[in-house]
Amino acid sequence: MTIRSSVLALVLLGGFAIPASAADVLQPAAAPAPAIAISGNADVTTDYVFRGYSETDGNAALQGAFDATYAINSWLQAYAGIWGSNVNFGRAVTPSGQLVDIASLEMDLHGGIRPTWNGYTFDIGDLYYSYPNSFGPARLSYNEIKTGVSRSFFNSKLALSLANYYSSDVSGGVGPNDVLEFDYGWTFNKVWKFTPTVSGVVGQQWGDTNDGGIDYAYWNIGLRLAVWDKPALTFDVRYWDTNTDNCTGQPGFHCGPRVVGTLEASF
Repeated sequence: MTIRSSVLALVLLGGFAIPASAADVLQPAAAPAPAIAISGNADVTTDYVFRGYSETDGNAALQGAFDATYAINSWLQAYAGIWGSNVNFGRAVTPSGQLVDIASLEMDLHGGIRPTWNGYTFDIGDLYYSYPNSFGPARLSYNEIKTGVSRSFFNSKLALSLANYYSSDVSGGVGPNDVLEFDYGWTFNKVWKFTPTVSGVVGQQWGDTNDGGIDYAYWNIGLRLAVWDKPALTFDVRYWDTNTDNCTGQPGFHCGPRVVGTLEASF
């Protein structure tokens, strides 16, 4: 796991080892004025699926996010944000005999930098997954380090990205976890009021099997229809699946094939 993360990190860092030209040294280009942009979104989905697993016991979820980006200069951007959703991890019995929800809310924080070079956008950031007021013997909240790279082709119609997510101790205290994820999407020309995009994800997780982690692959493919501009409204229908049956029999978690529908408003 460490080797995979290190290789991706070296690829990303290699993009910055580009010597400046003599013209840049003698006449450095003036950086644009710093700018801060705030954005947000809210959506309702028939099932909150994260890396192939349902986080809501197969039920609907309400989700929302706020993000802020800061243009440091023409090639470097900093970002930070917060994202939340209802979850359902089943129920547990307290020492006093009371039946309570293990977790009903997820609140995530993220931040990092996005350097750009020669058409590529790199992403080096940190993600913190938290579950306020959760109950249980295992610690649910955990941290991940993200390293990624993305690029668009054919006048931005084709979007590709590759990202690695590494945690030294993932949710539940089951040890190190490493995820490699490839995203792809093709946006078609506008049809009437809709701008359709076919997109998908292919991911592979390597967990610490000695501590209860699991190795498995997951994927999805779907159709996204963008409608209007302000507010931006999108409809998304997506098929999810995995190659594991490890979650069979565990209440609150499902990883079998499923179709998920989502309605999202962005502002």
